[in-house]
Amino acid sequence: MSIRVKILGSSSATPAHRRNHTSQLVNVEGKYYLVDCGEGTQLQLKRYKLRAQRINNIFISHLHGDHYLGLMGLLSTMHLMGRNKPLNLYGPRGLAEIITLQLRYSETIFNYDLKFIEVDASRSQVIHEDELICVHSIPLNHRIPCSGFLFEEKTKNRRIRREMLPDDMSVRNIIRLKKGEDIYAEDGTLLYKNKDMTLPPRQSFRYAYCSDTKYDESIIPIIEGVDMLYHEATFLEEHLDRATSTYHSTAKEAATIAQKANVGKLLLGHFSARYKELEPLEAEAREVFAESYLAIEGEEFILDS
Repeated sequence: MSIRVKILGSSSATPAHRRNHTSQLVNVEGKYYLVDCGEGTQLQLKRYKLRAQRINNIFISHLHGDHYLGLMGLLSTMHLMGRNKPLNLYGPRGLAEIITLQLRYSETIFNYDLKFIEVDASRSQVIHEDELICVHSIPLNHRIPCSGFLFEEKTKNRRIRREMLPDDMSVRNIIRLKKGEDIYAEDGTLLYKNKDMTLPPRQSFRYAYCSDTKYDESIIPIIEGVDMLYHEATFLEEHLDRATSTYHSTAKEAATIAQKANVGKLLLGHFSARYKELEPLEAEAREVFAESYLAIEGEEFILDS
């Protein structure tokens, strides 16, 4: 699979109706990225049999408690379980101070290196890159500095046509073929043409996570055409005034952004505790954008070709 998004928490300010604080695990071809870490996140990871030690990068959208109060517990558990791999922590100004202060007063020194990368919530920029993906920040319109995150898969390797491979093809040359290279002999003679030995790479996908934000079309150029969009939908349209005053969005507004950005699929989350049943939010969104779904605990959304 290319990108799998596991929903760990879908509630807004307070846990309610068996819904937990916001958190998601983004799995890109077996590599884990944690997005937000509300209270109870590490318990949710255990519940769904997801190994926390496989997480090497954590992205925190902003410093409202429902998005990061589970972080210190998770980091501490990683330490207690013997983690020794470095961990990257991406978040707004102040996050490093909060974590460092707790470590200082508990007289704790982690077994692993914790690297803080401050994210400027006022602009979009590349904040992380590895062999699989590139992550851009998305400036959001919230009461305090807040960023979303755009996960973009890099172009995959070409696919080998195994029926065309000679028995004596070396691993080194197979790797070259996957990278799109032709194979030459030492004297410069062309041995194998890449287009004869390979197929085009599989599709690369894009997933955008838009945490707390009021309706704001300025994000559309950044998320336009993504295969899947998570956009908060805290309220129904009947509570639009409340959404606006608290810098949140309604399900209809989230769907409108999805429609205007021409995305493939919309995930709705960050639900207010006032709603025990969530089907009305999904229905409201689908009146505008048919491919709208509830991003609730345990659900997994997969992008694959």
